[in-house]
Amino acid sequence: MSGNEQADVVVVGLGPGGEYVAGTLAEAGLDVVGVEAELVGGECPYWACVPSKMMVRAGNVLAEAGRAPVLAGAAAVTPDWTIVAGRIRDEATDDWKDDAAADRFTAKGGRLVRGTGRLAGPGRVTVEGRTFEARCGVVLATGTRPRIPPVPGLERTPYWTSRDAMAAGELPASLVVLGGGAIGAELAQVFARFTSDVTVIEERDRLLPQEEPDAGELVARALRADGVTVLTGVRVREVSHEGTGFTVCLDGDGRLLRAERLLVATGRYADLAALGVDTVGLDPEAGVVPTDGRMRAGTRLWAVGDITGRGSFTHVSMYQAEIAVRDILGQPGPDADYRALPRVTFTDPEIGAVGLTERQARDRGLRVRTSVVPLSSSTRGWIHGPGNEGFVKLVEDADREVLIGATSAGPVGGEVLYGLNVAVHAEVPVDRLRHMLYTYPTFHRTVGAALGALR
Repeated sequence: MSGNEQADVVVVGLGPGGEYVAGTLAEAGLDVVGVEAELVGGECPYWACVPSKMMVRAGNVLAEAGRAPVLAGAAAVTPDWTIVAGRIRDEATDDWKDDAAADRFTAKGGRLVRGTGRLAGPGRVTVEGRTFEARCGVVLATGTRPRIPPVPGLERTPYWTSRDAMAAGELPASLVVLGGGAIGAELAQVFARFTSDVTVIEERDRLLPQEEPDAGELVARALRADGVTVLTGVRVREVSHEGTGFTVCLDGDGRLLRAERLLVATGRYADLAALGVDTVGLDPEAGVVPTDGRMRAGTRLWAVGDITGRGSFTHVSMYQAEIAVRDILGQPGPDADYRALPRVTFTDPEIGAVGLTERQARDRGLRVRTSVVPLSSSTRGWIHGPGNEGFVKLVEDADREVLIGATSAGPVGGEVLYGLNVAVHAEVPVDRLRHMLYTYPTFHRTVGAALGALR
């Protein structure tokens, strides 16, 4: 069609994975159009991974000061609340917060188009009245948005999402958090450590319900030690807001909770209908875009990141982006493999996990052996002293004698996870792992003990 603009590839969404795909293909000499309605770089650098971990780090320093008697006085000092994420564009100057990221992309030869992209048939994308035709194809990388539960009254209130919490200019005196997953647990602990009165409500029977039960119980104890009220197995009946505060009515006993702010952290979802996936033969009511091992979602169509349903993690998006780039450029390489998908909840203690939980393995009909060894039993755990709560749990496929899952919970649980991630990914025989050298004195020594305790 004569009025349409041409390109080799159109990338819809320039979060971490989309930005990588668009930039790498542009560097390879393709004519690439990158479509982004908000910030180039996506949720991770502006509202999620980066600012939240800065907040977590600050809260952890405060907690560590309180654990060391010589530094105890520092814990009484409330630090300035200086981390401010948020504003996408300065309305007065029309300047964007992502100028550096946008400049990197255009410097590689890409064309940046601001606006919301929507599929308009195979190889076609519309953006604010413009239509782009992609000779090679289209890559979908639009991410997800917060899922707001259908609680009566909630939509009429000025509730926070994680973005609002990241952009807060001052601490609320009190905060109710709906949702006890990774985001809810991390932010609950941060705000509590900065003196907010925090309550977490999780309708399932434990925090971090996707992880091992031991992990959820450990985080619940840690939050309670920080003064957080943790309510599990509880549903919210109704929410209202009047003046400067929220009222949350709980199911069952009708208990009322009041707080200055309400944070909704009950998951995320992909709005595929708004993306126009029906125009390329996909189900707009589906929760995810299904892909094959090369990230292909259809004819001349690829998808990467959260919308593929493989986990809302930046590292998954980047991993998939590399595979999609190889496929588009016709380069060899292995298909996507999610057996050793790693994940970390950055509470204190951290919860690192990879592969299957014990329940997931048993639900698949596998015969498993497991072990759980407390971190405090190691010399490094004893040296660490206060704040050494944690454990290593291993899940072994007893028939193949390889690890298929592991959890490392503790002060640096995410870092200890690396070796376990390699073991699960490479299917290293358990007997070989038992005969490795484990550096003394490190938290990693607990892995060796857990291997010996497999039953």
